[in-house]
Amino acid sequence: MIVSGTVESRAQRYQAGHRIPVHTHEGAQLLYARDGVAMVSSAQGRWMVPPDHALWIPPHVQHSVEMLVDVTMLSFVVAPGARSELPSRVTAVSVTDLARALIEASADPQPADDVPGRMELIIPLLLDVISTLPERKLALPFPSDQRLATLCQRFVAAPSAELPIERWAGELSMSRRTFTRVFRRETGLSLSTWRQQACLFAALPRLASGEPVTTVALDLGYDSIAAFTTMFKRMLGAPPRVYLGNKTGD
Repeated sequence: MIVSGTVESRAQRYQAGHRIPVHTHEGAQLLYARDGVAMVSSAQGRWMVPPDHALWIPPHVQHSVEMLVDVTMLSFVVAPGARSELPSRVTAVSVTDLARALIEASADPQPADDVPGRMELIIPLLLDVISTLPERKLALPFPSDQRLATLCQRFVAAPSAELPIERWAGELSMSRRTFTRVFRRETGLSLSTWRQQACLFAALPRLASGEPVTTVALDLGYDSIAAFTTMFKRMLGAPPRVYLGNKTGD
C-alpha cells in the first residue's frame, strides 16, 4: 500500500466469487480492473468493471464488490476535497494508455519507479487525467419502485435478447405506454437500452473468461452472432474480440 497526501492506493489479486461486503469510504474511490471482471452494487444499481476499465465512486456511497472471475484490482481512495472537479456520481470509464501507466506506477510500482519525489508528480497528474476519461455504458440502474425492481432482478437472473414488455406491464396493471414511461423515469433508460445492458452484464464476464462469442450469444437468445456483435458494438463501441483484446474464444 502506498499513501500519498491525497491518495491511498493498493493492488490486490482476488479469486472468482470473492465478495467485499457493503462499505463506504470517506473519500472518493477509483476501482481499476487490470484483468478479470468485477461487479459493483449499490442501492442505485450495478456497474460492471471489465478489463481496462475503472469505476469512480464518490464519497459515502454504500457499495459492495463481487469478483465474477479472477480479478487483479487496483484501488485508490482520494482524500475528501482533493479535487472539486472530479465526478460527483458513480461513473464507469474507459482507461486510456496514459491513465493506465499512471495507475500502474502509483498502485503497483516497480523497483525502478521508487524515485524520490516521483509520486508527488504522478498523483496530481493522475487526478487530473481521471476527470477526462471517457464514460462507458457499463451501468445497470435499478428502479426504486420495488415492483419494478423485482421484475428487473428476475430478468438479470436470466437475461435474454427478448423482454416480455406486455407481460411486465400486465403484471403491474399498467398499459404498455404507461409502463415504458414509468420505467424510463425510474431508471433513466429506455427499456430496450436497459435490456441490452443487462445482456452485456451477463456476457462480459463469460467473454472475459474465454467463452466463445457464439456460445454466449446463443445462450442469451440472439438469433445470430451478427445480431449480438452489432448490439455489443453499438453499446460499447467495438466488437467483442476488439473490446476484450482477443480474449474471446472465437
